[in-house]
Amino acid sequence: MRRLLMVLVLCALAVSAADISGTWAAAVRLDAGSGTATFVFKQAGDMLTGTYSGVLGNAEVKGLVKGNQVEWSFDNADAGKITYKGTVDGAGMKGTVEYGQLGAGTFTAEKK
Repeated sequence: MRRLLMVLVLCALAVSAADISGTWAAAVRLDAGSGTATFVFKQAGDMLTGTYSGVLGNAEVKGLVKGNQVEWSFDNADAGKITYKGTVDGAGMKGTVEYGQLGAGTFTAEKK
């Protein structure tokens, strides 16, 4: 009985967590202007790794996924630390972003 209960709990946790592995195209709006970025994510459990490519060049990203909440960041020599925080809804995502010295804003993203 305990074993069955444990299996059901683990299945429920697996179903409720978003898997954002793959390529995402993001539209970013900052105080200083707007632009686009591409993220390629690989998710293992709640750990997130991947790459960023956009106006700031290329960078390695790291983050966490908790349910449908996601957060990741990377460092840029010119702008500083860049942090994205958002909510996943199927093949879409939206949230806020802090672009270091470039200011704050919002983003939306779609999985390709």
